[in-house]
Amino acid sequence: MALLALIRHGESIYNLENRFTGNLDIGLTSQGEKEARLAGTKLKEFSFSYAYTSVLNRAVASLKIILEEMQQNTIPVIKDKALNERMYGSLQGLNKEEVAKKYGENQVEIWRRSYEVRPPDGESLEDTYNRIVPYYKQEIEPKLKSGKNILIVAHGNSLRALLMYLENISRIDITKIDIPTGTPRLYDLDSTLKIKNVKYL
Repeated sequence: MALLALIRHGESIYNLENRFTGNLDIGLTSQGEKEARLAGTKLKEFSFSYAYTSVLNRAVASLKIILEEMQQNTIPVIKDKALNERMYGSLQGLNKEEVAKKYGENQVEIWRRSYEVRPPDGESLEDTYNRIVPYYKQEIEPKLKSGKNILIVAHGNSLRALLMYLENISRIDITKIDIPTGTPRLYDLDSTLKIKNVKYL
């Protein structure tokens, strides 16, 4: 039996400015720091053996704040680009409303939510899935099977891809799922990694 906690980083500057962030290395807002502290407070009663994050600052900073709040900042932290946000290509840094005016709201929604369609010069959610899920299977599943509790702090789309795998979510249903910033999603897993319970804290 093991616990797996997934957390999307706290609000970033580009979240606040309604811009496509992708794999640009953008920092947290003061609100994002507060969200990370609150996430740490919610997880204080749990103990983790390992923490994983992407190599992007907004996730790394969120994890640092969360572990400090939990008073567990001595556990091993593994950073890997496999957990990075999907790359939005030529849309990165652009305002979402301005892009919608240029290409149409429907096209922007397809770029943001669909599974297969790539934004211009960017990654699809399928590409992100094919990056993160093999890493999760190889690096994290063995630790969970041995009873280790794992914390992952990553990004909206990298975590959406992981949710598809963990919860057997279809390509259609994933289009309707958005992951809130700074809100832990906690999985209670049995020894075969079957989900016994899952909830947002």
